[in-house]
Amino acid sequence: MSRAAEVAALTRAARFDRCVPDPVLPGTAVASGGCRRMMKVLLHGRCAYDCAYCGVRTCREDCSLSPADLADLFLRMWREGRADGLFLSSGIPRGVDEAMEGIVETGEILRRRGYEGYLHLKVLPGAARADITDLARVADRISINIEAPSASRLSELAGVKDYRQDIEKRQAWVADAMPGRHTTQVVVGAAGESDAEVLECMARQYQRLAPARIYYSGFTPLPGTLLASHAPTPLWRQNRLYQADALLRLYHFTADEVAGVLDEEGFLQNADPKRLLAGGRPRVDVNHAPLADLLRVPGIGPKNARRVLAAREKAPLRSERDLRACGVRGRGVGRYVAFGDGDVQSGIFEF
Repeated sequence: MSRAAEVAALTRAARFDRCVPDPVLPGTAVASGGCRRMMKVLLHGRCAYDCAYCGVRTCREDCSLSPADLADLFLRMWREGRADGLFLSSGIPRGVDEAMEGIVETGEILRRRGYEGYLHLKVLPGAARADITDLARVADRISINIEAPSASRLSELAGVKDYRQDIEKRQAWVADAMPGRHTTQVVVGAAGESDAEVLECMARQYQRLAPARIYYSGFTPLPGTLLASHAPTPLWRQNRLYQADALLRLYHFTADEVAGVLDEEGFLQNADPKRLLAGGRPRVDVNHAPLADLLRVPGIGPKNARRVLAAREKAPLRSERDLRACGVRGRGVGRYVAFGDGDVQSGIFEF
């Protein structure tokens, strides 16, 4: 295989590893930290692990780059303005320690050679704590994928990995090494889990480990894998989980509140969960409600809620125009708000 073909294969194999909710183009993404064009690549394109959904394990060719070669390639792209940041993961062709050593070395080479841009480095299941510490020293962000919401669900996808030892224990080390600047990912729909299970896992993650983000990757069946005939996860399910995630992470809903929109089988509907929850509540008085209540209004986010608080200190809000001046542009917000003095009818309008 030519070097160009190897690079193409290694970037293609990294496409399912998320570092933002929705990649803009294959191999590129808008990342936190101001990175617009990210090179996403694996160091090794083969893996000895047995994840049933993963296309990397089907690779039969020894496709890999050395840390020095990968650093050279990325730095050239960076200097030519073709990449703003690097997301680096790896298959595990032989041992975890060897693969982790390569990821650490790549990051160290880039920093020694003057690269100060965005660097997201992946922690592999079973990684040594010293390697995790070294990654945190050179990276802007590190992450380890939990893949499934529980040990029993992971056992349906990967018999080699021990959920508690290889992943949860390492994730605690990740959180300790880079508090508030680590992420994780869940594959949605591969193991038959319900959204209730994912939500429970989501709440546990934010409460115990405080990741910056959790990413949700809808399952896609790949030829040659054990789950090749499994139905794909609808994109809307992935997107509704992101919305539920935002309710916990940004809007301070409780897990029990969010669970209130699940159906009898524990699944989200294909509808905005914030709107569903707001439908059964009294209107929110925008002139007197505390921040927590304003955040429960569909169409009002954290930034605009604080603008509403600041604006009403100067003068009462009276109309749709006043809310628009605060940046509130959500469609149908008027169904959920009132403008004070008990006059809930004043909130009846469509945005």
